[in-house]
Amino acid sequence: MSLYDDAVLVLKSYEDQEELRRVYLDHLSAHPDGMWKSCHAGHLTASALVIDPSRGRVLLTLHRKLRMWLQMGGHCEQDDSTLAGAALREATEESGIEGLTLLPGGPATLDRHAIPAPCHWHLDVQYAALAPADAVEAISDESLDLRWFAYDEVAEVADDSVVRLLDAARARL
Repeated sequence: MSLYDDAVLVLKSYEDQEELRRVYLDHLSAHPDGMWKSCHAGHLTASALVIDPSRGRVLLTLHRKLRMWLQMGGHCEQDDSTLAGAALREATEESGIEGLTLLPGGPATLDRHAIPAPCHWHLDVQYAALAPADAVEAISDESLDLRWFAYDEVAEVADDSVVRLLDAARARL
């Protein structure tokens, strides 16, 4: 099964955010290349919020280009076979934490946001990843900083999309 086929199946089985879910599916239907950064009409991305529920905290990255505190995530790559796998790969690469596991049940949320030209939209499929008890983070070259934030601090440092993702992830815990 291709990554495109996996994305369609994941989105068809996602039961929340009906209108936005339809936007994603319509985009993929109109753009067979809609999984890839090269699709200038917009493309799917995969991300994961790294959570340490035993300490009530999340790990956020200070994005190098955007200079915003965000969850780990990014573009799908040719070697990715699933959206979940892409999200887990991105979270592992950007956090430096080995042994992350995604919360079961598929994506936690979807978030569509405008990006600068030549592309126009990121259609982000957002997951939640549990950090192992002995997690040690390591900053990547894609980040200016990595920092753990208590759940109640996230709204002070991050935008609404991260807060919504945290709320959805905590509802599943």
